[in-house]
Amino acid sequence: MKEVLNFINGEYVSTGKWFNKTAPYDGQIIARVSEAGRGEVDAAVRVAREALHGPWSKLAVAERSEMLYAVADEITRRFEDFVEAEITDMGQPEHFVRHVDVPRGAANFKVFADVVKNVPSEFFEMATPDGRGALNYSLRRPVGVVAVICPWNLPFLLMTWKLGPAMACGNTVVVKPSEETPQAAALLGDVMNKVGVPKGVFNVVNGFGPDAAGEFLTTHPQVGAITFTGETRTGAAIMKAAADGARPVSLEMGGKNAAIVFADCDMDEAIAGTIRSTFANCGQVCLGTERIYVERPIFETFVNRLKEAVEKMKPGAPTDPSSGLGPLISQEHRNKVLSYYAKALEEGATLVTGGGIPDMPDALKGGSWVEPTIWTGLSDTAAVVREEIFGPCCHIAPFDSEEEVIRRANDNPYGLASAIWTTNLQRTHRMAAAIEAGIVWVNSWFLRDLRTPFGGAKQSGIGREGGVHSLEFYTELKNVCIKL
Repeated sequence: MKEVLNFINGEYVSTGKWFNKTAPYDGQIIARVSEAGRGEVDAAVRVAREALHGPWSKLAVAERSEMLYAVADEITRRFEDFVEAEITDMGQPEHFVRHVDVPRGAANFKVFADVVKNVPSEFFEMATPDGRGALNYSLRRPVGVVAVICPWNLPFLLMTWKLGPAMACGNTVVVKPSEETPQAAALLGDVMNKVGVPKGVFNVVNGFGPDAAGEFLTTHPQVGAITFTGETRTGAAIMKAAADGARPVSLEMGGKNAAIVFADCDMDEAIAGTIRSTFANCGQVCLGTERIYVERPIFETFVNRLKEAVEKMKPGAPTDPSSGLGPLISQEHRNKVLSYYAKALEEGATLVTGGGIPDMPDALKGGSWVEPTIWTGLSDTAAVVREEIFGPCCHIAPFDSEEEVIRRANDNPYGLASAIWTTNLQRTHRMAAAIEAGIVWVNSWFLRDLRTPFGGAKQSGIGREGGVHSLEFYTELKNVCIKL
C-alpha cells in the first residue's frame, strides 16, 4: 500500500503511527499516512528555525525568486503526479484539477516571486535641530517560521497560495495539510529537494487538529506566524493559541455567500455562472454561493432554468470525461450535508430538485455522493439559509428592490464573497460598495487576479493576502534612522 510520510529537514520521516486515507469516490483505502506526534512537530519547527538563519537567509531576493520559479517549473514537469494526487485525495473531476488546481498551484510560486522583486521601500529625509538632518528608510524582514494550516477542499492550490508569499519573503514553513488530503504536500517535498531548496525551509507534518499535529504546531512557541484556511470554529481556536506570544494570524474562514441576480442580467451568463459558483467541486468551495436572491420578475424563469441545468449534471468518477460532479470529501461530511437536506424539509422548504443520494454504479457506491440540490420557500432565518453547509446546494428567494436585497445579503455573520449579475453599470458600483464581503464579483465568479487583496469580513476571516498585501503578513517592517 502507498505510504504518505512526513517531510522534515529534507527527509521523508515515518513515525510508526498510521492512519488510513480513503478515496472519496469509492470509499477504498488508497494509502496509509504517517501521523506526526509532538516530537516530530517540534523537530520540524526547530529545523525550520535553524534554516531561517542559515543559507536561506543569505540568498538575495533575486536568487530566492529564481528558486521559486524553479519550483513552479518542476511542478509543471511533474504535472501528472500532482494531478493524480489531487484526484485521488479529493475526487474532483479530472478536467477541473488539470485546468484549475495544479496550474494555479504552480503559478502561485511565480506570482509571488515577481511581487517581492518589485516592491519599493520607503525613504524619508528628516530635518534635525542641528541642521545636519537624518535619513529614514524601511526594511522588510521575514516574520519567522510560518505555520501553514491547509484545508481539504482545494488542497494544492490553497497550500501554495500561502507557501508562495511565505517563502518569497524569506520565511521558512511547516505545513500541516488536512488529514483528508495529504498527498500533494508530501509530493512537494520531493520538488523542493530536486531544485535545491535548502533543508529545513519546507517541512510537512501530517495529522489531525485538537491534541494532535495541528494543535502542537499552532501552540509551538517558536512559530512566528500562523496562516489558516478552514472553518470558523477552528480559526477561533487558532486565534486563541496565537494570543500566547502575540503572534500574527491570517485567517480565511467560513462563508455563506450570496448571489444577487437582477432582472436586467444576461440570463445565460447568470445561469452558467451560478451553476459554477454553487456546484463546482461538489459545493466544497468557501467562495461558493449557497444563498441566491433573484429579482421577482425573473424568479420563476431563473429557478426553472437552474433546475434544468442542475439535472443535466452527471456525477461520476474523476477520470470520466462526462462527469460534471464529484463526491464530497468523506462519509462524515456527507452525513453533515444530508442532515441539512433533512433540516431544509423540516423547516418547510420546497424541494426543487435533488435532496438525496444518487444511484451510482456498483464500483462507486462506497463513495461520498449526494445529489445537487435546490430549495425555495424559506425565510432568511432558516438554518439552511444562515449556516454554511459546504455542499452542492442552494436556496433561491425572490426580492423586489436594491435596498431590500442589500439588507438581506448582509444579514449574515459571514462576509467572504458575493456575486452580482446585472448589466446596469451604476447599479454595479452601488451594490459592490454596499455588500459586506471581502470580494464582490460582478457578472463572473472565481475570477482572480493574484495581485489583488483577498480575505473575508466579519466571521469569514482576518487579514488580506494577495500581491503586495501578502507582504504585510509575511514580513515585518523595520525602520532605520541614520543621523547625518
